[in-house]
Amino acid sequence: MATDKLGEFELLVLLSILRQGDEPFANRVRDDLEEHAHRRVTRGALYRTLDRLADKGFLRWSLDTAEVPERGGHPVRRLEVTEAGLAAVRRSRDVLTSFLRGLDPLLDAPS
Repeated sequence: MATDKLGEFELLVLLSILRQGDEPFANRVRDDLEEHAHRRVTRGALYRTLDRLADKGFLRWSLDTAEVPERGGHPVRRLEVTEAGLAAVRRSRDVLTSFLRGLDPLLDAPS
């Protein structure tokens, strides 16, 4: 069943793509998630998520030729968040903002 809602990992992937600016490639998304979300991301998990996001209409991709010799000329996926994907990110942001409102004293308290 298709949904317009995002899971946590899907949201992080879309946010990471948006953060990549003019260089939105899957390998950079993976590095960004591992560095900033502190998550180990397997290649398979990332590509399954990219395919699921594309099926939902939140993402599209095209193939670019690789200029990196280590890739042996294999093309890379250039990722793009669609308008529907951007709207899904906005909805997730609004829900999170609503749920977090007023919780700063609790969340910022030393544990």
